[in-house]
Amino acid sequence: MSRPLIATYRLQFREGTGFSEAKDLVPYLKELGASHLYASPVFSASPGSTHGYDVVDYNRFEADLGGDAGFTAMSDALMAADLGLILDFVPNHMGVSQENAWWEDVLRWGRESRYAQTFDISWDEEKILIPTLGSPYGEALRSGALEVVYDEKRGEVRFTANGYGLPVDPRTLSHVFSFVDHPERDSLVRRFSAAVPADGEELGERFAEHVADPAFLAALKSGIEALNADRDALHAFHEAQAWRLAWWRLAREKLSYRRFFEIADLIGVRQEMRRVFRDSHRTIYQLARERRLDGIRIDHVDGVADPKGYLAELAGGFEALRRDVAIHVEKILTGPERLRRSWNIAGTTGYEFITAVAGLYVDGSKEEAMTRAYADFVGTEEDLRAMIADQKRAIFTHNLAGELQVLTETAMQVAANDLETRDFGRDDMSRSIVEVATALPVYRTYCGVAGVPDKDVEVIDETVERAKGTRKVEADEPIAFVGKLLKLAFEDGRDVTGALNFTRRFQQTTGAVMAKAVEDTVFYRYNRLIALNEVGGEPDHYGTLPARFHEEMSIRLEDQPDGLMASSTHDTKRGEDARARLYTLSEAPERWAALVREMAAAMKPWRKAMGEAAMGETHVSPDPATEWGFYQSLLGVLPADFDPADAKAREELEKRLLAFAEKAVREAKRFTSWTAPNEAYESALKGFVSAVLSEGETGDLLERFWRKAQPFVVAGALNTLSQTLIKLTAPGVPDIYQGTEFYDLSLVDPDNRRKVDFAARKRAMEEGGTPADVLPQWRDGRVKAKLTAAALKARIKAPTLFTKGRYIPLEVTGEKAEHVVAFARTDEEGRVAVTIAPRMALQLLGENAEQPLPEAKTWGDTAVRLPSHLAGARFECILTGEPVAAGASLKLSEVLARLPVALLLAD
Repeated sequence: MSRPLIATYRLQFREGTGFSEAKDLVPYLKELGASHLYASPVFSASPGSTHGYDVVDYNRFEADLGGDAGFTAMSDALMAADLGLILDFVPNHMGVSQENAWWEDVLRWGRESRYAQTFDISWDEEKILIPTLGSPYGEALRSGALEVVYDEKRGEVRFTANGYGLPVDPRTLSHVFSFVDHPERDSLVRRFSAAVPADGEELGERFAEHVADPAFLAALKSGIEALNADRDALHAFHEAQAWRLAWWRLAREKLSYRRFFEIADLIGVRQEMRRVFRDSHRTIYQLARERRLDGIRIDHVDGVADPKGYLAELAGGFEALRRDVAIHVEKILTGPERLRRSWNIAGTTGYEFITAVAGLYVDGSKEEAMTRAYADFVGTEEDLRAMIADQKRAIFTHNLAGELQVLTETAMQVAANDLETRDFGRDDMSRSIVEVATALPVYRTYCGVAGVPDKDVEVIDETVERAKGTRKVEADEPIAFVGKLLKLAFEDGRDVTGALNFTRRFQQTTGAVMAKAVEDTVFYRYNRLIALNEVGGEPDHYGTLPARFHEEMSIRLEDQPDGLMASSTHDTKRGEDARARLYTLSEAPERWAALVREMAAAMKPWRKAMGEAAMGETHVSPDPATEWGFYQSLLGVLPADFDPADAKAREELEKRLLAFAEKAVREAKRFTSWTAPNEAYESALKGFVSAVLSEGETGDLLERFWRKAQPFVVAGALNTLSQTLIKLTAPGVPDIYQGTEFYDLSLVDPDNRRKVDFAARKRAMEEGGTPADVLPQWRDGRVKAKLTAAALKARIKAPTLFTKGRYIPLEVTGEKAEHVVAFARTDEEGRVAVTIAPRMALQLLGENAEQPLPEAKTWGDTAVRLPSHLAGARFECILTGEPVAAGASLKLSEVLARLPVALLLAD
């Protein structure tokens, strides 16, 4: 890259943040030490979008953010400050909106549209299904929810459903003109009925000429009014279109286009089509040509048909321009899965780093105690893996039933062409597809026309055997056939088009099945230790030793030294410092369980009986699993400097926790959901949450909770400093999510997209002193900001040291050895950086600690041993500004006397 990747700063545009606001932050980002502004999607999105992932025009900057002029001004400011720009780009899907000109053209002309192949539409269907009606079609027609209008702004006739506007095929306007009382009516009917798509522009001009005549326009509006009054005629006009309006509930089981997950308003884009790729990346390449683009983050890369091919095409375009643009992908790696080095990209956005770091702070030796405490409270022992399997089946057969239908039909067509498989039944085929997807341990495989990787063959074979073992399908043969389809294993020379179509669609679907089942369902149900319920996380991987962490960092160095290291993102379930605090619960499960029991006993009057649930069991609101998880969320969200007597602070917390609680139980889908809200359950839950936060209703309950939770709060702050330093010095590029220079105690979105107080952060940068100097005021968060800035300054001086530099695990000896992780980074120029970070902070600090700094005597004889080639080096601790003399080892009672973490540098 033209600018070395030192650290990215993720900024969420929209909701009050535009190009002008970003431009004003440039001096601050420079002072902090970031090298690149990492922008959320900035291209035109559906009206009212709060995130920008529903893009409607890849080649136009969002007007509400400042448009082209605003973007250019921001870009100029970045370049003047020698800061780079990374853009979040969404190739997999676009917003279904009347602002999307490509989509509008498809709706207008159907399969004859020039953009008919732009979107992943099944043209085997007679109509494009538009599932937006609030009631069944017949009811909507009868109630007057459907009507034809003349859109003054667009200058065209449109069909609307409760304000949702759709374009109409100009050739069908004869239905409208037949109601128009005008001398040219018959001529218009003939002319428009005989039109073809290529005449669309001419038709538009002719129509515009007519509506410019006030008399004709008045006659047209009168005719539209008459048409709307005739339900049979209105229905006939509707049926003449290339699309069909339908009840929103139909989207679940019938669809005519690939969606992003289960969201009907996001339609899949066929980036595998060269023209589509060219049209959607035109501005991206123009920005690279003008040296305004230094990197690109590819959203949901698993959603495109062929990630490897797409990324190769993308990189090839940059190479042709002779521009070095870093490519990062949003890719979740599960278990032992590693980034495909054949993709030849900078790396992922870093979810696997969150998982690796989390293991350091979770006490695996006390897992059984935490499991027992959780089971005792909820009244049952939960099987996480069984829960995940059940939810994957439920998501695929219910939420994504339309995708399953398409896949089943495709598989049946292939099977029908073979004597060995033509007797497979549709039900067995459908269930086999579900079982293979359920057993798949990764988000997707990557088989296609370019080849079938050996690793994927291995994964598919193992998955097929697991699917057979569930005995959910009576015969093994259909399951084996699905595996054969996925591997494209047809050796007899037959046409494999059907198998390719199946495999492509299946691979694009399994990521949605996994994400919706695990991240968006199970992670809101299984609440043993919610700090582990994170994107890409595996809650049953309960703690790791430093040796395993070192192995994972060595893999990072090998696979993606320039990959991003995230700790908070716009998609994380809770902020990085909320997780850091909650990790400490793993060190004292009995103490936590006792605190929960005390809270639960006090809150008994606000727990409401709900009668019988769908499965026949009685339940209450909140149910035990939700209540256990809520107390963790409460602990995680309370500011370190929280004052229980501050009524305004309580009110703000109540507002945030009420929104979170509603989202959590709807995502869990046990007693309520987004599509079928249980008002009684949710009302009782909200009353419960409000009572906890209300000083008047529960007296000093919150104050007692806060006081008894202090050991977790103080230890959590130590974990914060530790994980922050590791992120800033481990192999890769640290990604700083907006505002997280201070403590990030946010909840899931939209809470984590709240407005950031940048004024306070700017003041922290302007103040003098080292992190050690401000540690005594640790509750205000400035110590984290100071640590971040100091470490980034070190990275600026030696950028490649912390990305491609050698990673050396360091041995820790002494009585507190298990409480420390340490490593060194070295490069060919002789530079050395040593990171020392504590772990298991609650046990390290003890019961009555008032600040996150262990007393010197706590460390006893604990020391970090240095390799012989580093022994005797003259170090400087950049976090304290003090020299450190090293012999064969570093005594922690001395090195960590003023600050609980250390970053030592030597040239």
